Amino acid sequence: MAALSCTIVLLRDHDFRDEWLSILRDRNCTSNKDKRLLIAIEVAEDINEDAWKKLSSASKRWVTNGTKIVITSRSDKIKRFGTTGIITLNYFSDEEHWYFFKTLTFGSIDPEQHPRLANLAMEIAKTHFRSLIGANIDACLLRDNFDIHFWYKFLAFKRQVIQNHQSKFGEHPSDALNQTRPTYLGRMGTKSEDLIVYDQYQVFSQQKVPNITFQDVVYGNVKPQGKFEILTWRSRIPPYHSFVYSCEIREPKTRAAKRKRSMKT
Repeated sequence: MAALSCTIVLLRDHDFRDEWLSILRDRNCTSNKDKRLLIAIEVAEDINEDAWKKLSSASKRWVTNGTKIVITSRSDKIKRFGTTGIITLNYFSDEEHWYFFKTLTFGSIDPEQHPRLANLAMEIAKTHFRSLIGANIDACLLRDNFDIHFWYKFLAFKRQVIQNHQSKFGEHPSDALNQTRPTYLGRMGTKSEDLIVYDQYQVFSQQKVPNITFQDVVYGNVKPQGKFEILTWRSRIPPYHSFVYSCEIREPKTRAAKRKRSMKT
């Protein structure tokens, strides 16, 4: 009978490559051949039919009977691959998101002792569109800059970014990020430049992550050239994933066009 202990293997939809499938084969070595696996697959987009067949075929060849595969996705289209009922997880309510963000931001500090900061934090929480990663990013920045003047400036910047994105593309920046569409975030210290995010992904704790952080670029003075990657946020709980953006700094087209015309004249 297979051992009761389970191993968790986290994959993403773009990880259905031979080297990732080899994880299943390698875990079926002599020392692990009697160990059941719990394979968790996080799907950022609609799962590829051929990729799913490839994983399914590999699992039948390389893993112990009793292994379970769990697929998570924001799309309900994945239910066609399941053999059991689906479980739907809802987003936090506004109240739950506020409690989560407040706890991250203030920590052991009592928000009631800082009512003006608490009011600002509540307004900043509304800009997240219930994004938990956004809440973590902002909470880290606010903790490091526990100053009411900075918080006012930060809130104004966040609102301007959202307004600009909605006026240009008709959607909240968080929606664009979730759908892996180019997202224009801007830079707090330099209003003449946009930070464009082309893709976001997770890396495992043991993998190399970028040295440049989201805070360095958006709220600091770091300005890499061309396309680059930045560390957005690092999880503090297992499996300690790091979240990375692929992005580029670019001047708005209107400003760049004006500069070219002035140079010609």
